[in-house]
Amino acid sequence: MRGSSFFQVQVRFGTRIKIIAVLYRKKVGRCLYEIRAAGSTRRLYTDGVLHSQFNPRRLITGSVWDLLWLGLFFRPDPNPKRVLVLGLGAGTVVRQLQTLFPFVQITAVEIDPVHIELAGLHFGVDTDRVKIFQESAEEFIVGYRGLKFDLIIDDLFSGAAGIPHRAVKCSGPWLLRLEQCLMPEGLLSINFADFAELKESAVSKRLWNGGRFKNGFELRSPTTENVIAILMPESMHSVDLRRHLSETPVLSTALEKGQLRYQARRLRV
Repeated sequence: MRGSSFFQVQVRFGTRIKIIAVLYRKKVGRCLYEIRAAGSTRRLYTDGVLHSQFNPRRLITGSVWDLLWLGLFFRPDPNPKRVLVLGLGAGTVVRQLQTLFPFVQITAVEIDPVHIELAGLHFGVDTDRVKIFQESAEEFIVGYRGLKFDLIIDDLFSGAAGIPHRAVKCSGPWLLRLEQCLMPEGLLSINFADFAELKESAVSKRLWNGGRFKNGFELRSPTTENVIAILMPESMHSVDLRRHLSETPVLSTALEKGQLRYQARRLRV
């Protein structure tokens, strides 16, 4: 079916009932896509799992998407030239990167054609400034032979009934393939649904095996259970991140207003 037009639904939050505007609804096979609006914020749900968020008035989401690129600011004045985003969704992170770094070259991989369509139509992504590949991330990484990246964001999620989980197991071989696509000083940012997923992954083993990565942090937002693992080739401290964010005007303002909220601590092994 084609995407349907605006209507409203009632959603129960405990004892309260809230009216949610549904701007878009489309069913493809058994998969249901919805764009729900609350004020100026739009959110994309695929089979009940939140994949993307967009507010034209605010760069910072106050949630997990901010953490996916936050690791860049462990360094002063970051200026990534090439970024790879695995799992475009409807493009929340791509839009943020395009705003923060106007000249960055972004490559995004997304297996779902509906997500790609919605990114440009409803979520503020400048599709002329991002190269999008519709294929599985695994196929893309195995076949990639191009220029290496300064940052790789692994945001590969699936799920149903509102319960998200990683779409690609974060194994040793997977991490090695991602490393091979990074510049020597490149950063790796990986999204996990919760700490249990991170603990079950190969991140700790890869971090401490004496290879490329010498340092790692876990980033969390108070609004979600997600944990973002940031792996980097040099030693850094959480105070470095705070200082560099405070020295960046748009992010300093978001910190002062309580919009950019995060917790950072060294990865536990």
